[in-house]
Amino acid sequence: MSVHLQREIEKLKRKVLTMSAMVQDTITEAVRALKERDARLAEKVIESDNQIDHLELDIEEDCLKILALYNPVATDLRFVITVLKINNDLERMADLAVNIAERSKYLAVQRNIKIPAELSESAEIVQQMLKDTLTALIQENPLLAREVIQQDNAVDDIHRRMYFLVQNSMREHLDQIECQISLLTVSRNLERIADQITNIAEDVIYLVEGHLVRHGGLL
Repeated sequence: MSVHLQREIEKLKRKVLTMSAMVQDTITEAVRALKERDARLAEKVIESDNQIDHLELDIEEDCLKILALYNPVATDLRFVITVLKINNDLERMADLAVNIAERSKYLAVQRNIKIPAELSESAEIVQQMLKDTLTALIQENPLLAREVIQQDNAVDDIHRRMYFLVQNSMREHLDQIECQISLLTVSRNLERIADQITNIAEDVIYLVEGHLVRHGGLL
C-alpha cells in the first residue's frame, strides 16, 4: 500500500467512526425523547439530521476519490466497498431515528398515552445491536457480527406483538387511534433500524472474511 493510499484509508476510517458515533447518539436521543416525552429533545434530533447527511456525502466522495486515484486491490478495495455500503446504512438509520423523533414529538403532548413496555424492550435490543456492531467493525470481529445478526429476530418478534397490541388498543380506545398508529410507526422504525444494523454486521463479515452472507448466504 502506498503512503498516500494508507493516509486516505486511515482518514476514511476516522470519518466512518465519527458518523457511526453520531448516528448512535441520534438513535439514543430519539428513544430517550420517546420514553421521557421530551418534545424539545425530539426536535433536537430532527435538526441534527442535516449534519449526518453532509458527512454521508463527504464519505461517499472520499471513497470514490480513492477508487479513482489509487485503484486499490484486495483488502483495501474490500474496505472501500464496505465503507460505501455502511455509509448508506448509517444515513438510513439516522433518517429512521428522525422518524422516531417526529412521532415522539407528537406523542409528548398527548394525554393518557402509555409507552408500551415492548417498545422499550425493542429499543434496548436495537441500541445493544448497534453498540456491538460498531465494536465488531472497529475490532474487525466477525464472531461478534454474527451474534448481532441473530438478535434481529427478537426485534421482528416484538414488532409483530406490537401490531396486535395496537390493534386491540384501537378497538378499546377509539379516541386514541392516531396515537396508537404513531406507536406502531415507532416500532416499525426500530425494526427497520435493526435491519440496517444487520446489514452492517454482514458487511463486517465481508470485510474480514471476503464472502457475502446476505439473502441466506453462509454465516
